[in-house]
Amino acid sequence: MSKVTKFEDLIAWQKARLLTREIYRITEKTGFRKDWGLTNQMRRAAVSIMSNIAEGFERNRPKEFQHFLSIAKASSGEVRSLLYVARDVKYIDADEFCQLFDLSLEVGRITNGLRGSISRWQ
Repeated sequence: MSKVTKFEDLIAWQKARLLTREIYRITEKTGFRKDWGLTNQMRRAAVSIMSNIAEGFERNRPKEFQHFLSIAKASSGEVRSLLYVARDVKYIDADEFCQLFDLSLEVGRITNGLRGSISRWQ
């Protein structure tokens, strides 16, 4: 296993990037485009995940990295909550909801696992 030398090497960040790309894709749809508030909040929550993973990693302090990973995990929960809104108002269909919900859960699990493993680095 190779050593992680930059945040881009982290699977958590890579998956968060994928989730962010997909959130941007679905929020370009007609219904979403008209709902600036929901679109903005969902995009910001997704971007927050990958940004907090990157920022925490770059701080080079395990405790701070854990803190930023906690924020990133919380943002993945926010994305899931907002997906319910998007589904309830019919901006996305059931298949899109399930795909994005599952990806957001995966990002949260991986981020939380990384958070736990950092305590063993110290």
